Amino acid sequence: MATVGLTEPEARERHEKITIYKTDFTPMRHALSSHGVTTAMKLVCAGPEQRVVGIHLIGDNVDEMLQGFAVAVKMGATKADFDSTIAIHPVSAEELVTMKEPQPDTAMHHGIDSGIEWKEAG
Repeated sequence: MATVGLTEPEARERHEKITIYKTDFTPMRHALSSHGVTTAMKLVCAGPEQRVVGIHLIGDNVDEMLQGFAVAVKMGATKADFDSTIAIHPVSAEELVTMKEPQPDTAMHHGIDSGIEWKEAG
């Protein structure tokens, strides 16, 4: 598990408009295995410019993956900055720069940043 920045509840307390992007998938290296590991990712974006204020990951090697994205969050990167980044393929980290559809706007998206199992919260 790896996390940087605000959780969704923290972001909702501090910002008026929050947009959430989530994905879960089986990484390519586990795709043919019956014991495949699932990876889950969540971007928490704030404001009309969708500044990325939190990233939350569960899965293999996500701690290593998050280091570069932590720099982007600290520098104030926006979702548009992530979208304009050329994804490294084929690696799980590319999912963070290829998520396109925000989650429906609800009061709270339970998930990996709130300590609730993301599969059960779906």
